[in-house]
Amino acid sequence: MTNIRNIVILTGAGVSAESGIDTFRTAGGLWERYKPEDVATPEAFARDPDLVLAFYDMRRAAIREKQPNLAHEALARLDAEWPGELLIVTQNVDDLHERAGARRVLHMHGQHHTAWCTACDSRPAWSGPLIHRPPCPECGEAALRPDVVWFGEMPYRMEEIAAALHEADLFVSIGTSGAVYPAAGFVRNARELGAATLELNLEPSQGSRWFDEARHGPASEIVPAWVDEMLALA
Repeated sequence: MTNIRNIVILTGAGVSAESGIDTFRTAGGLWERYKPEDVATPEAFARDPDLVLAFYDMRRAAIREKQPNLAHEALARLDAEWPGELLIVTQNVDDLHERAGARRVLHMHGQHHTAWCTACDSRPAWSGPLIHRPPCPECGEAALRPDVVWFGEMPYRMEEIAAALHEADLFVSIGTSGAVYPAAGFVRNARELGAATLELNLEPSQGSRWFDEARHGPASEIVPAWVDEMLALA
């Protein structure tokens, strides 16, 4: 890949799977054990907030025990060394990209290490449980909820993502199912804007046909190999 300066990378659950973080749509994934409509919608939170908060408290605690894998570390190295523009847009709510050292990261589906106060709209750093309705550190109201995007809610920072795609020379999708919109549509947006497109995934995604090139295998193997290639061109 030559004449590449600006890169947008989309990461999904597959990039964190080798760190032991549950995926959603694969066999044995979270949506086989929990119904999304029970734990991942505003209506579920209104109907049974204790169930929803317990689910996310469990996930937050589990994520704290996990560590970045070789794919996270490779992307952090690319972030540090790539001389052009680079944006890692992640659908993941874990902080493994950041813990690996990446800085140019955007969480489009929110993140588990912050909470969202629905009273004052602040998003304080958060590591503990929410089930006991702790007060917001900013306003004192017991109005904190998980700072994650539920089904039926708008993903975060879509204008920034659109602007980055508009300037991208290369769009790379890593560890995604290609089933969740609007992220699943980014590859077509990038193609229409003239960017090269690459899929790095364990197996072909639902959107594999839209990519110029696809490489399949464990993220901990194929992502570092690709990063080495890109940095050799830099």
